Amino acid sequence: MESSKTMAEIFEDFIVSKKAQGLAEKTITSYVSQFKAIGRHLDVDVPIENITGSELNGMIASMRDSELAANTISSYVRVLKVFLSWCNEENITRLNMKPYKGEETIKETYTDNELQKLLKKPDMKKCRFSEYRTWVIINLLLNDGCRAATVRNIKNKDVDLNNLVIYLRHTKNKKAQVIPLCSELCAILKDYMRIRGGTDDDYLFPSENGTQLKEYALRSSVCRYNKRRGVQKTSIHAFRHTFARKYLIDCGGNAFTLQRLLGHSTLEMTKHYCALFDADITKNYDNFSPLAQLKSNSKKIKIPKKR
Repeated sequence: MESSKTMAEIFEDFIVSKKAQGLAEKTITSYVSQFKAIGRHLDVDVPIENITGSELNGMIASMRDSELAANTISSYVRVLKVFLSWCNEENITRLNMKPYKGEETIKETYTDNELQKLLKKPDMKKCRFSEYRTWVIINLLLNDGCRAATVRNIKNKDVDLNNLVIYLRHTKNKKAQVIPLCSELCAILKDYMRIRGGTDDDYLFPSENGTQLKEYALRSSVCRYNKRRGVQKTSIHAFRHTFARKYLIDCGGNAFTLQRLLGHSTLEMTKHYCALFDADITKNYDNFSPLAQLKSNSKKIKIPKKR
């Protein structure tokens, strides 16, 4: 079980193993970046058998002393836990660690007023293709809440307007999805695809020169578009949160269908959305609030006039 390799060297083996398993490149890059950050609080250049639970506790203490946010520490610990679990499987070490509890955060969403500004169709006689494309993308994001990486990889052939569905072949969990399209989005996509043109294998939302849209280009495009419309929020992922909130609260959707639409492998993450955007807790709250009841039932108290 013992190894003369340093923790850093074994981490390189771990990365090779994960690449061989087909883990997404974005996830690999995140692992490498976070392990580098971990190295500022833990000596990773010593043999892994020299790492003990005390060293790991010291690492967390060092992170807290550096005033890192609880969610940042939680993220680093999660990566280290995945790495150590792999080491356990490879019989390299029996060392492991418990998750570090982060802070619950309220997911940023777009308001209805902001959405009205963003959903107003641009002037087709004056706008550039990139503005029109971004408008269509935002409509798509509010139809199904898909991720930015998924949007970039949709091809013309994936859109089936006859059956009112779109096939998402590039997803985070690598499982293909079939997403329904509302009639409004079908009409938007029909017009857009006529203007966009291209072959079946071309990307639905390309750059202006026809190549696949890069992630930074998509984010920059949405950022510019939103700010031109007077909306200071620019997060693409916030559209996913907005979709989940409106689906649960405004549309009366259920968690099981939301799980399928968002492409979650398990119901756990979907339950997280349900907890944040509880559809029942806000409805008719005036009927249940003690304050509202007292206010409505109270009689006006007259202040006696001074003699």
